[in-house]
Amino acid sequence: MELSLERVNGVIDDRIDELIAQTGAHYPEITREIILTALTAAIESDYPPNLKLLRNSMQEMRYTNKIFGPYRNRKKVTIFGSARTTPEENIYQKCRTFSKLLAERGYMVITGGGGGIMQAGNEGAGADNSFAANIRLPFEQETNPVMKENPRSIVYRYFFTRKLAFLNEAHAVVGFPGGFGTQDEVMETITLVQTGKMAPVPVVLIDDDNGDYWENLLTFMKNTLLTKGLISGQDFGLFTLTRDPQEAVQVIDDFYRVYHSMRFVDNILIVRLNRALTAEQVATLEEEFHDIIASGHLRQGEALPVENDQLDLMDLPRLMFDFNHRCYGLLHSFIRRINTF
Repeated sequence: MELSLERVNGVIDDRIDELIAQTGAHYPEITREIILTALTAAIESDYPPNLKLLRNSMQEMRYTNKIFGPYRNRKKVTIFGSARTTPEENIYQKCRTFSKLLAERGYMVITGGGGGIMQAGNEGAGADNSFAANIRLPFEQETNPVMKENPRSIVYRYFFTRKLAFLNEAHAVVGFPGGFGTQDEVMETITLVQTGKMAPVPVVLIDDDNGDYWENLLTFMKNTLLTKGLISGQDFGLFTLTRDPQEAVQVIDDFYRVYHSMRFVDNILIVRLNRALTAEQVATLEEEFHDIIASGHLRQGEALPVENDQLDLMDLPRLMFDFNHRCYGLLHSFIRRINTF
């Protein structure tokens, strides 16, 4: 049997509609497409491991939404770093200080829930301001004591669903020194922001006092990646490197001083603001950042009707323009410039 997301499935569509009505599920059309997608997958695949992968990943994301949902209106900072860092190390205490400063300013933190830097992040913010997104591993990843019995602690089967939780919920991403896992997480975050697959967020790399971790990586980026043309100069605007926890918190705070969030409506980039700009400020932005405008002009306006799926954001003032979908490093600079007004 062949199913379609269009309403051409006859009695199947009727039964799905009845089921949705009986359960009181939110957003019936989206729910309908989820059900049809699951049924189509079961029809198309006769290999159980593939279906189990779909089932398990959806179950993990469902539980993720349940845990994070009540805290949708609080900003969250994802912290990456080594599980092997000990409490005696300076960088452990630096992470603890950083997350404590975040909590004092109203942020919540998300860590991997293990030891080392992850435990330092949860300790500094405190259990009431923390999430733990742990992973099942044969070694090295027991849930740390801060989050052991915490209702905001999740243990994932898959790295990809865990990463989705880390980044989908993050208003900022902060990397401390770590091994392969930390490198993977930080580089993937920068890649997603660089390619527009993730909305712009401040990415902050906090180094130890000697600057012999992230600063070494920055040297490699400049001397090798940039020299060989593998990245562009504007890509260095995608992240901030510092040794100071206070500066790291300020970078995150400053990013949301005027800028609120963004989304695309077709080819139009909608930049939501905490307050409206003056006509002169909009003109300044257009003059300084004309390279990111594919056509037309930068304009200020109200929410479009299609944005009513986020009713809590409808009243925010907006900047709108046809973004060129290439210069995401400049887009970060554009946001930082907005925040200077």
